[in-house]
Amino acid sequence: MATTRGPLAGTDELTRTFRAMATQVNLRVIEPAPRAAAAIRAAERVFRRIESTCSRFDPTSALMTANAEPDEWHVLPAECYDAIAEAERAHRTTGGLFDPRCLRALESWGYDRSLPFTEGPVTLNLPAPPPGARAAPAPWRPGLDPAAKAVRLGPDPIDLGGIGKGIAVRAAAAELHGAGTAVLVEAGGDCHLAGRGPDGSGWNVAVEDPHGSEHPAAVLRLADVGCATSSLRVRHWQVDGRDVHHLVDPRTGRPGQSGLIAVTVVGIDPAVAEVWSKALLLAGPAEAAALADRHHLAALWIDDHKHIELSSWMEPLVIWRHDHVA
Repeated sequence: MATTRGPLAGTDELTRTFRAMATQVNLRVIEPAPRAAAAIRAAERVFRRIESTCSRFDPTSALMTANAEPDEWHVLPAECYDAIAEAERAHRTTGGLFDPRCLRALESWGYDRSLPFTEGPVTLNLPAPPPGARAAPAPWRPGLDPAAKAVRLGPDPIDLGGIGKGIAVRAAAAELHGAGTAVLVEAGGDCHLAGRGPDGSGWNVAVEDPHGSEHPAAVLRLADVGCATSSLRVRHWQVDGRDVHHLVDPRTGRPGQSGLIAVTVVGIDPAVAEVWSKALLLAGPAEAAALADRHHLAALWIDDHKHIELSSWMEPLVIWRHDHVA
């Protein structure tokens, strides 16, 4: 934990950076209150707790215990049960575009462990990926017993990576509420931004160019909201000469090929923003625009021809953008 001088004269910041849930987590508290250090420690514990119960990379986690026998009932820690219940709601809300039943596909493509994506191209010497699951999977209807915190996933195991991270950001932000005049929780593209930021005018959030340029695709000015980005830039690899990535299209069982390569969504809840960023990316440009309009989503998407589009709800939040990323 470090105390630094903020960009606004006379302001202090308390910061903490650590790794959890296979990503770097950054916590910032502007003009910290006396309880800020304790709040930051509590926020970090939130990430550790959700990681320990919801990780698919730990065979002893509560999630993987339930995944090992998905047709059986399992009593789970509250964090894991709540994440599964929230994933089920997200599945219904998105019309099935968000579907956590992607674990078998990811594992068959070699993503059964944390891969070194940031160290350069990843190539796995495995048999060719299978052709995909059924084209029209049935809706996911897990058994949920809220009183007992028990679930029956059946028949398919699930991955809670993205939505679990969004839930952790939300819960950590709750721990930091009131810890300073402004607070940032950021974890691998998912964030919550409380207050008016370090200079009093809001938090400026750069939307990364998914084509790898050092310049952002856009800059947003945000306050008291969550923000999430799903992108194909980092988590992609080759299996037997074929390109794959981490966003599985539930309609095909294959890596999504919608024509979009990155989507950013802003909303009150970072977990909901995370869900919709993935759903819109899998939906493709035309359907993404329709879904954003129907659900009043502040969304920005970038296609594989480098074009940037915004929903009407996102436009007031954009202070700068490229019309066509480099």
